[in-house]
Amino acid sequence: MKLSLVRCLALCAPLLCATLLPAPALAKPHKPAKISKTAKKTATQSTNQTDTRGEYANFVEWHSVNRFIDEMVEKHQFDKADLQALMRQVHYIDSAVKLVKPLPQGRNKNWQQYRKLLVDTTRIAAGGQFWQENAATLARAEEQYGVPAEIIVAILGVETVYGKNVGNFRVLDVITTLAFAYPATPKQAERMAFFRGQLEQALLFSREKTLDPLSLLGSYAGAIGLPQFMPGSIRKYAVDFDQDGQIDLSRSRADAIGSIGHYLQQHGWQKAGPLVFPAAVWLPEAGQVAAWEHFLEQGLVAKYTLPQLRAAGINTAPDVPENQLLGLIDLQNGSEATEYWLAAPNFFALTQYNRSYFYAMSVVELGRRLRQMRGL
Repeated sequence: MKLSLVRCLALCAPLLCATLLPAPALAKPHKPAKISKTAKKTATQSTNQTDTRGEYANFVEWHSVNRFIDEMVEKHQFDKADLQALMRQVHYIDSAVKLVKPLPQGRNKNWQQYRKLLVDTTRIAAGGQFWQENAATLARAEEQYGVPAEIIVAILGVETVYGKNVGNFRVLDVITTLAFAYPATPKQAERMAFFRGQLEQALLFSREKTLDPLSLLGSYAGAIGLPQFMPGSIRKYAVDFDQDGQIDLSRSRADAIGSIGHYLQQHGWQKAGPLVFPAAVWLPEAGQVAAWEHFLEQGLVAKYTLPQLRAAGINTAPDVPENQLLGLIDLQNGSEATEYWLAAPNFFALTQYNRSYFYAMSVVELGRRLRQMRGL
């Protein structure tokens, strides 16, 4: 969907108490969980110092861009001259290249610092007001898609502070830059292919909606609107939830709310399912490998049974359902002890919105605070 960029709450009463227990901070730091670009994006946008205008690059002279244009002509019957004229107006955005670069190797990830940045008083207060003003729409989305109001509100808070930080880059500029000039990283080819796909989707979306492609504005990675959907996600998952005949994620709160609900439903959200449970693990001696370490970094999916996890030395609250599929996640805290949690399918649905444990847990935590504010 989106890059964008990018996340202890239970959705049913029997699991609520276990979910809200504080997680034991145990064990040595393990392999870092991936960090969302949300914090980097928010900090950049708040300073208003990022260059969003870019520089002229004459992309039409790039062989890779010409191959892309030929593919769009053959595959989707675009007019070649029109695409060439459009690409002559696209700018190279150096700041986008810099912002997608990974953090330096060896720099410790810190969940508690990340949490303080995104689960803050501004988002909690603004989220409470947003929930109050859109309660009926949120209730309708929860009924239709099974996603609780607090999760939808929390995502909107984490992503754009309810529309305050939607980004002012021209989407075509940044996704073209990243499609053909992504920085040298281990996943450069993979990321360039992703952004080429998003460029294709942006052009198709603009044609379908009779929009000027250069009029689309978004984040440094090309994410659009209140929920920060990438162009491909807009075409596939965005919904006209206010039923006015058009999908508008930039101005329609209802469309943003419904689109998030639909996206999560389509990515495995289970109605009334739990999110996470605190876990405790035993610490191996130097040179030893604990059995529970096998369950880390096993993909963004809940696929292990509670007996399997307990047999490996993982302990959790006694009221976790025996038949609940789970995955083990680690949240590093810099030089402090790592937190461990058992994550249910709904937590991993959040990681499909942004492939980061930190991101998903920040959504969980912000949602929990918003529920508390409303006395739920």
